[in-house]
Amino acid sequence: MTSIEGRNPVIEAIKNDRQIEKIMIASSAKEGSIKKIIAMAKEKNIIIQYVDKHKLDEISTSHSHQGVIANVSEHKYYELDELIELTKEKKEDPFFIILDEITDPHNLGSIIRTADAVGAHGVIIPKRRSVHITPVVTKASAGAVEYVPVCKVTNIVNTIKRLKEEGLWIAAADMDGQTFYEQNLTGPLGLVIGSEGFGISRLVKQNCDFTVKMPMIGKVTSLNASVAGGILLYEIFKQRSGRVNK
Repeated sequence: MTSIEGRNPVIEAIKNDRQIEKIMIASSAKEGSIKKIIAMAKEKNIIIQYVDKHKLDEISTSHSHQGVIANVSEHKYYELDELIELTKEKKEDPFFIILDEITDPHNLGSIIRTADAVGAHGVIIPKRRSVHITPVVTKASAGAVEYVPVCKVTNIVNTIKRLKEEGLWIAAADMDGQTFYEQNLTGPLGLVIGSEGFGISRLVKQNCDFTVKMPMIGKVTSLNASVAGGILLYEIFKQRSGRVNK
């Protein structure tokens, strides 16, 4: 078992029929969305336990539980084949986000949240040297982890090669590339976003089809991974939706 912390993440877990053992609610928290959580839990016969807020403080890993923590089943990770098949069933051009050793849980959660917003078909992470789905990630995603398939793979380079066999073009977010809004980002696409400190590894970059960069004129020449990812994902969303400025 693992836990989900925060009001929106718990609400989304209930909506998505996640297996929930019990929901712990601070005795002092009875307003607003807490009432909604209680009503939803009772409707689905989920055990509610009222506890002192200090107990939630002690067991919280996100340190932002908002008066509610749910004990839930482990997060379901998808196999790459499952991810590809799910996309084929939707009969849409596949759109995957490939994360090369992202280690900050807040960045992963924010990227998953944006992935949900722009309709990405899945997020791919490596099994090693990467943060996985934790209570902090779930909280940062505002519950989007319940809707965006996350796939763990052994080797990112081999995964890229497999996606190419499926007809995807793979773009790398890197400063040595073409300005992102001048590049064609439509069609079957995978976007690689590198780690916070080191960017995209050499072998991964070599196996991408092209690179895209964000021009910057400020004194700081890099962006947080989730911020950079958000900008690029919305450009892809705009182009895929046909919303091109005239």
